[in-house]
Amino acid sequence: MVNDKAILVGVDGSDASYKATWWAANYAKHAGLTLQIVCAYSLPSYAAVSFDATYTALGDDNAAHNDAQEILSKAKAIADEQGVQAATLIVTGDPASVFVELSRNYNLIVIGNRGKGGLAERLLGTTSSSLPAYAYCPIIVVPYTDDDGKLMHLNNTITKVAVGSDESRWGIKALEIAASFADSWGAELDVMLAVPSIDGLTGSDSDEEHGIMESYMEDLDVRIKPLQAAYPNLRIFKSIVPGSAVDALTKASHEHDVVVVGSRGRGGFTGLLLGSTSQGLLQHAVSPVYVVPRKYVEAAESGKVPNSPADVPVMSLEEISGVQQIDIPPADAQLARDIDTIIDPLRHEEGQDKPE
Repeated sequence: MVNDKAILVGVDGSDASYKATWWAANYAKHAGLTLQIVCAYSLPSYAAVSFDATYTALGDDNAAHNDAQEILSKAKAIADEQGVQAATLIVTGDPASVFVELSRNYNLIVIGNRGKGGLAERLLGTTSSSLPAYAYCPIIVVPYTDDDGKLMHLNNTITKVAVGSDESRWGIKALEIAASFADSWGAELDVMLAVPSIDGLTGSDSDEEHGIMESYMEDLDVRIKPLQAAYPNLRIFKSIVPGSAVDALTKASHEHDVVVVGSRGRGGFTGLLLGSTSQGLLQHAVSPVYVVPRKYVEAAESGKVPNSPADVPVMSLEEISGVQQIDIPPADAQLARDIDTIIDPLRHEEGQDKPE
């Protein structure tokens, strides 16, 4: 099953998860990656917690399995509409732990965020227990609505990418990944460094403030220089933003197609800055958030397995308890188009039915 060119997207029957499927399929086609779709459920309370599509008898594994197949069929039809043939998986048991094990084998995991409840809430959870804290590959969280409940529109083509970066290992890795991602789309990259506000200094326009900001900018220039050499055609812009990193990057999500951030996962100053930043962004961002987890950074630094998702042994499906790969035909194409119209009406108003 090992495929270092595969994306995994999680679905639970919610419109948010179908929107994540659309994003993952659109990106998979652009990047030349394969796509696998997984539906996770747990008994006896799967119907009340996991699925939005149907409600069946609690504890009925056959009913749960059938519902999972129906959900996967709809998600696969959405991928088909993007011109992407996707494999399908069913996961039984605790989704958080299984997804962590699955992350050993994938290039990227994509999930949709609809706020409260469903698969996303169980996978994201708190900073200490979330998938971004423990995954072995990057995670992209696709928002469904903004804080006011307004549906979010997703562009077929990525044109602007923002990244929050500091001098930490996680911030530097996020910067490298953001540069590669932006370059692959021919997009521009905005590198943002959030620095603490200083009472009596920030906003004073004094020589002292200018000197501090120049020092920060020099440090940022040093980090960006290797990327300019590696991606000579990449347009890079940089800014120093006083105040909260969460606020700065959340604001950037309104103007960018993707926001990239590193996550230490727990503890330390960097954990406070970037670990909690990823959590804050996941709750309030209006564009997809690309989270670079701690374990992924540590694996990359080891250099033992170059270009591997993780410096750990990969695991076949047979080795991961509760995972079953099944061949499910896609649902009717018209149903997929109907779902797509619901999850992103603006794209259809603009005539963006197919990825460019």
